[in-house]
Amino acid sequence: MIFKSVGEGRPYPDHGLVTTRDWAGTPPRQVRLEDLTTTKATLDLTALLAEDSTFYGDLFPHVVLFKGEYYLEDGLHRAVRTALHHRSIMHARVLDLDARGGASGAR
Repeated sequence: MIFKSVGEGRPYPDHGLVTTRDWAGTPPRQVRLEDLTTTKATLDLTALLAEDSTFYGDLFPHVVLFKGEYYLEDGLHRAVRTALHHRSIMHARVLDLDARGGASGAR
């Protein structure tokens, strides 16, 4: 299995980071694919196969840590590419909602 689980939707409260510029202040760090739960159940093959898939976006996937769980919010195609290259770890921007007190605002 590549990911911990495949989800549909975001089970955490809105964190307010929308644009690549918003996420830029969150430093990238290593995450294990097997620790991630996706927030999308489908993958756009065009994004996966595109040579310039990060040309207009962030180089790093976006992950949200909420209640001790890591959710892959953006960058599913990058995570799948990582797995296809037989790597189990990737660099991602990890927003820690637990440290920000985001767990108390759960839906």
